[in-house]
Amino acid sequence: MDSIRLKARGKINIGLDILGKREDGYHEMDMIMQTLSIYDEIRMKKDHSGEIHVTSEVDFLNESEDNLAYKAARLFYETCGIEDRGVTIGISKNIPISAGMAGGSADAATVLVGMNKLYETKLSEDELRAMGVKLGADVPYCIVRGTMRAQGVGEILTPLDAFPDCQVIIAKPAIAVSTAEVFKKYDSLSKIEGRPDIEGIMDGISHGDLFEIAEHMGNVLEKITIADYPVIDKIKAICKSEGAVRAMMTGSGPTVFALFNNARNARKCYNVLKNEGIAKDLYLTDIFNVHGRRY
Repeated sequence: MDSIRLKARGKINIGLDILGKREDGYHEMDMIMQTLSIYDEIRMKKDHSGEIHVTSEVDFLNESEDNLAYKAARLFYETCGIEDRGVTIGISKNIPISAGMAGGSADAATVLVGMNKLYETKLSEDELRAMGVKLGADVPYCIVRGTMRAQGVGEILTPLDAFPDCQVIIAKPAIAVSTAEVFKKYDSLSKIEGRPDIEGIMDGISHGDLFEIAEHMGNVLEKITIADYPVIDKIKAICKSEGAVRAMMTGSGPTVFALFNNARNARKCYNVLKNEGIAKDLYLTDIFNVHGRRY
């Protein structure tokens, strides 16, 4: 096999809680992660150039050794001891950038999976995950995908039952959020608000009940980011007024996702948000459950 096309899918946090700060400076997390159908397309072609090339319509990804896709390919070569090196990686972006949806991590995870296929190294999923965590805490999850509880810094994964099928709106306003700054502000809080009930979410998932899930959702970083960017709250309010079962920020923001059990309401909400011009990136997508499907 000399070339391959794969889909790097985005994720949302159905629940995001922080249990404390570790001695190494990282935060102890407890999250429910869910993959969406929205994806970046990853095209990979093997050659014998001895070089890694990354191309994309996004300028800062082109030929950059700093992006995670490049780092993933380099790590794969180094870990597997491959001497006959050379690959060109093309990335077509759909997942919003710096959105709290693990777009870069998904691209890196997919590159690892693709390299494993291209070079027929037959690494197990566990071996790929062990490689992925060296690139970022979300990369192991993005290798596995689906509905997962993520603990530790995000690398301890427990598979859950499939999330109920529903429509999902993704709305990212035209702002950039510093994850480091959001966590810094979190650390200074005297009172934590918006905690999810992780066990309650898991019960709702096992019952296949979207409303039960929504009742227990939460993100402890949401109010911090909204305080600086109230447009997030405005997007949430529009989604709720248009029939969303629940609207919430994912990750450290600024992206809002809204869950709908009615396709007509979801489409109407999408059109309202589009007409408002309130979101720079706006998508209507759905839940991606693995069900044996891979890349």
